[in-house]
Amino acid sequence: MDLSNLKPAKGSVKKNKRIGRGQGSGRGGTSTRGHKGAQSRSGYSRKLGFEGGQMPLYRRIPKFGFKNPNRVEYRALNIDELEKLAEKYSLDNIDPQVLREHGLVSKNDLIKILGRGELSKKLEVKAHAFSASAVKAIEEKGGTVVKL
Repeated sequence: MDLSNLKPAKGSVKKNKRIGRGQGSGRGGTSTRGHKGAQSRSGYSRKLGFEGGQMPLYRRIPKFGFKNPNRVEYRALNIDELEKLAEKYSLDNIDPQVLREHGLVSKNDLIKILGRGELSKKLEVKAHAFSASAVKAIEEKGGTVVKL
């Protein structure tokens, strides 16, 4: 075997339909486009989502919902998570930098502390927002809350 006798497998290569090459070809005249109408014209392209004149899906389905452009989204952390972190790494102040280092929040997250769980020691917690129950739980143990 060498390059001079290479050829594709039998049946793998098909000839293109030669459209619009005279009446004798069987595909002359209207060239498989039928008679008249937009689809028979040159340059025609079907609009995205067009369903042959039937009401398209994107118009049959009702509109709903609202996206508030001013929404502020926080990454919620409960007191029990802070407690675990403080115990494991023996910390007494927790701020966004510490939370980032230990993989609890991402780079640009705003942090809100929620009140589920119990604290066993005094902590200084810095975050963007706090729930009332979280503030109460932290201050009961003699800790401080700093809102950023």
